[in-house]
Amino acid sequence: MEQEKPEDKKEKILLVIKTKGPSLPVQIAREVNLNSIFVGAFLSELFGDKLIRISNLRVGGSPLYYTSGQEEQLERFYTYLPGKEKDAFLLLKEKKLLQDEKLEPAIRVALRNIKDFSFPLVLNHQDSKILFWRFHTFSEEEAKLAVEKIFIPQTRVEVKIPEAKLPEIAPQIKIQENIIKEEIKPELKVEEKPVIKQEKTEIKHQVKHIKEKPLLEIKPEKKKIVEKSEFVNKVISQLESDDIEILEELSFKKKEYSAIVRINSDLGKIKFLAIAKEKKTITENDLALALSTTKTPILFITPGEPNKKALAYLEQNSQVVKFKKLA
Repeated sequence: MEQEKPEDKKEKILLVIKTKGPSLPVQIAREVNLNSIFVGAFLSELFGDKLIRISNLRVGGSPLYYTSGQEEQLERFYTYLPGKEKDAFLLLKEKKLLQDEKLEPAIRVALRNIKDFSFPLVLNHQDSKILFWRFHTFSEEEAKLAVEKIFIPQTRVEVKIPEAKLPEIAPQIKIQENIIKEEIKPELKVEEKPVIKQEKTEIKHQVKHIKEKPLLEIKPEKKKIVEKSEFVNKVISQLESDDIEILEELSFKKKEYSAIVRINSDLGKIKFLAIAKEKKTITENDLALALSTTKTPILFITPGEPNKKALAYLEQNSQVVKFKKLA
């Protein structure tokens, strides 16, 4: 049986999203019968190719993946919004358009956070800027018309000006055609400055009194070659022994190392951001911080053990974070 190509898997994932609407990575993995880590890698590629979008709203810590035109379907997940953000969503959905300065501070903050549903509209009015928020299904053109109705008067007073008799135009004054056309060419006198010639003896005399400063030789600074620590070398050795290709080293310190790597799988070669830290205990913050730096799947390497919260985080984000213990 011929092995399925990675491009075919990507097409299947895209088809699932188009058919099912906004979906979680776990749901997509179930539909295409794939490991959630590989699904996360394919979703990152599809997002990079601008074939799918990622929601700002999160369901259980994970974003939703959807295609252009499915924005309205995100509304069914509004119940996952925090309290004030949920209130702001319902208020904006009802009113369609809200003026920022007339809202209570908590709602104003919430409207800035529900980026899937709330879009800013700025009106320049009498040398000042007025901020409005429009609901995502309320088009920008409709919002502008609604704002104009608020600030631009609708009634126009027509003032009729009585017709007045125009005064008779005075006869045109004839200009004499006897214009003297003389090209006056002013004589330009160029004053020649006399060239002062110094005698050789005078120049020699002056040179004797000038003390020449010796030129400083600027030698280019030699770049210090920073040797890799025992921990970093151990990480590199582990990657090589596990047949993980290092594409680009990003940075390294005594107890830290990061690089772009490529891992062979049944679905082809997949890129990961490898982050290694020499720690005895790995926390949820360590993993969350690593994941926030990139949209590429993470390969987290450490000799330590993840604590309970970190284990829960790994399980929740298994599609984008892979944990590897350093031997």
